[in-house]
Amino acid sequence: MAKRDYYDVLGVTKAASADEIKKAYRSKAKELHPDRNRDCKVSEAAFKEVNEAYDCLKDGQRKAAYDRFGHAAFENGGGGFGRGGQPGGDFGSAFADVFEDLFGDFMGRGGQPGGRSRASRGQDLRYNLRVTLEEAYNGLQKTITLPGSVACTACNGTGAEGAVDPATCPTCAGMGKVRASQGFFTVERTCPTCGGQGQIIKNPCTSCHGAGRIEKDRSLSVNIPAGVETGTRIRLAGEGEAGMRGGPSGDLYIFIEVKEHAIFQRDGKMLACAVPVSMATATLGGEIEVPTIEGGRSRVKVPAGTQTGRQMRLRGKGMPPLRHGAGMQGDHGDMLIELTVETPVNLTARQKELLREFEAIQADNNPQTSGFFQKIKNFWDEMKG
Repeated sequence: MAKRDYYDVLGVTKAASADEIKKAYRSKAKELHPDRNRDCKVSEAAFKEVNEAYDCLKDGQRKAAYDRFGHAAFENGGGGFGRGGQPGGDFGSAFADVFEDLFGDFMGRGGQPGGRSRASRGQDLRYNLRVTLEEAYNGLQKTITLPGSVACTACNGTGAEGAVDPATCPTCAGMGKVRASQGFFTVERTCPTCGGQGQIIKNPCTSCHGAGRIEKDRSLSVNIPAGVETGTRIRLAGEGEAGMRGGPSGDLYIFIEVKEHAIFQRDGKMLACAVPVSMATATLGGEIEVPTIEGGRSRVKVPAGTQTGRQMRLRGKGMPPLRHGAGMQGDHGDMLIELTVETPVNLTARQKELLREFEAIQADNNPQTSGFFQKIKNFWDEMKG
């Protein structure tokens, strides 16, 4: 039985474009697919015929041969209609074309042949930066040194000597992958010639050896805003590693760690400072000077009878919120001062004598002590009862 004309099988004319041929094939393949026509020998034969026609007409060279010689172009080892000379149509190849056409963009094909990008994006970089609490308060401009890849200036990142554009890979015709068919199955693998890029460089750049980038340390000025804290992440777009063969650079992520401070403890925007006071000042009251994070001093009144652990608040003397200047006092946190009454040590004989005299004449000057021992007495009485 004579074969039908491939154009008639797909329902298109010889002048049809590649997109029109593909559209016609998709429509007929869906209509005649065996999953929709189970146990139907007629549909199965028609499906094979459609695949055979499309497998020929989708290839530019084979289509040109068919247009000139018809079916005779593939007889006597001339290539056949199913790659590898297998009769019945290349179902794997045809179905792969449908799947790729339907889902290629969703799976990241990005419009490039074979789902490969000829230029690949550079890797993101991470840089850990330690700053002092004062630097976190004021913000700073810091120069850092980054090891990594930069675009090759000799070839402008193309990877080719003289910045010549890469050539289409002859093995995969720019698809970045090759197919091998066996019966109804098609095995698809990365093109061994171009490594999946779809392009080859005939004369690689002598500086970067065709990579389009070279290893080189570089200095970068980084703006650290006021208010950063440990765990803050700063993203600098395009400051990561250079891309391959002119691809876009990755991003740089700076992770902040704020060093511990000798005086202040931080909790978000709040600062805390433990301040010792003498027993006399805590008893009689007075004034003390406390440091503030911007380098100044504040005078604080200590009430008479102050006990250890008493807290006092200085409004607006804490940390600024992130991305606000250090001089903007409106949204600053507060600073908590926690007083610690210090017991004197290394007393002289006269100091000890005075303290004994004071202890002998004091009355109800220690309410906490009196209350504590009253609780102990009540506890013992309950145990006896």
